[in-house]
Amino acid sequence: MKKVLSLFSSAGIGERGIEAAGLKIIVSNELEKIRSDLYKENHPDVKAICGDIWTEKEHIIHEWKKVCGTEPFLIYATPPCQGMSSNGAGKLLREIREGRRANEDPRNRLIIPTMNIVTELRPHWLLLENVPTMDQTIISDENGKSVKIIDYIAQQLGAGYTGKAEVVNCADYGIPQTRKRLITIFSRDPEGIEYFQKNASFLPATTHTETGDLFKKPWVTLRNAIGGLPELSAETGKNERKDFHPYHIVPLLDKDKRWWIQNTPEGDTAFNNQCCNPSCLFKGNPSHGSHYKGGVHQSNKNTPIFCERCGALLPRPTVKDAKTQEIRLIRGFDTAYRRMEWDKPAPTLTQKMHTVTSDKKVHPSQNRALSLYEAMIIQTIADYPYKFSIDGKEVSRNTICQIIGESVPPKLIEMICRNILSLY
Repeated sequence: MKKVLSLFSSAGIGERGIEAAGLKIIVSNELEKIRSDLYKENHPDVKAICGDIWTEKEHIIHEWKKVCGTEPFLIYATPPCQGMSSNGAGKLLREIREGRRANEDPRNRLIIPTMNIVTELRPHWLLLENVPTMDQTIISDENGKSVKIIDYIAQQLGAGYTGKAEVVNCADYGIPQTRKRLITIFSRDPEGIEYFQKNASFLPATTHTETGDLFKKPWVTLRNAIGGLPELSAETGKNERKDFHPYHIVPLLDKDKRWWIQNTPEGDTAFNNQCCNPSCLFKGNPSHGSHYKGGVHQSNKNTPIFCERCGALLPRPTVKDAKTQEIRLIRGFDTAYRRMEWDKPAPTLTQKMHTVTSDKKVHPSQNRALSLYEAMIIQTIADYPYKFSIDGKEVSRNTICQIIGESVPPKLIEMICRNILSLY
């Protein structure tokens, strides 16, 4: 069986796709202990090394050589994306301007020890997964020279490897989520080089499009994926259906947040809600909106909270000052408190997918965020065996949300690995 080394393995969710394709993971590395422990729980036959890749790289190389003695068929790596993602870029830019952060996020340089391992072990294939902005991220290499990460990877691999980085939309592969990722694949095998020369890509053919056509199916929507599940509401006694599935559960919301959400139409944000005074019901109050200023996403601070016709408080996110009793708009973008849409795939799941204040994370019609089980379906985790427990004890729901949000849909990784294996 062809053997795999996994780096930045998190809790081993993407690796379920690697295994399903028929590959065998031998060694893994993950920094965070709880994620490494979950990895061991779900992949007990893998030598899981917990620790910083900078200090553990020689240990990783040694363990691989000791256990395998041969070059890896595949090295699979998913470096941290917080320093690269567009969600974090605005915050980083602001902190840099205020002199509170170094210009270069050290997490971006984790590609250096990664490539130290790659060049030492010489895998037949290299598969990297990250956010699309990785393609434009610049790091300082070992000599202090500024270089794009993708160029650095190609330089370290040398002329014997062929490949490139490509942005994919998970929805194009039948995953009910418009999650865009940068997939970087290189190979030094003759079969891989020949395939790339003919196809200019190592990615499998897409199976879906937004509307579908004669050859491909339409995107899988939220209605397709979770439309038939039991209803929930973010209030006591209605927020879980453990009799249906142990993870079909959502966090509670206070009555004000429920009021805002209850009045939010599908696809819209509570910041745009109109008057719900039965004697008025005016629909012309200005909407919220947001804008970019100096490269940083900023929210509109002039959004009205009282109806311009009758003066009633609008069901928009507000807070009352404890001292002055003044009611003011909560700071937030027009993507917060926003409902998803039934007939579209879900937006990208994040580590904060369980909160309605996160980007477009309110259920399309029910008054709540997604349940953990719904998130597992959307991320295709539910299609594979996986347990969120260590030695029989379930990890916290917040940890589960973080792990789901940072994971790679295993279905995407399985399809990529099957396409690679089809060349032999």
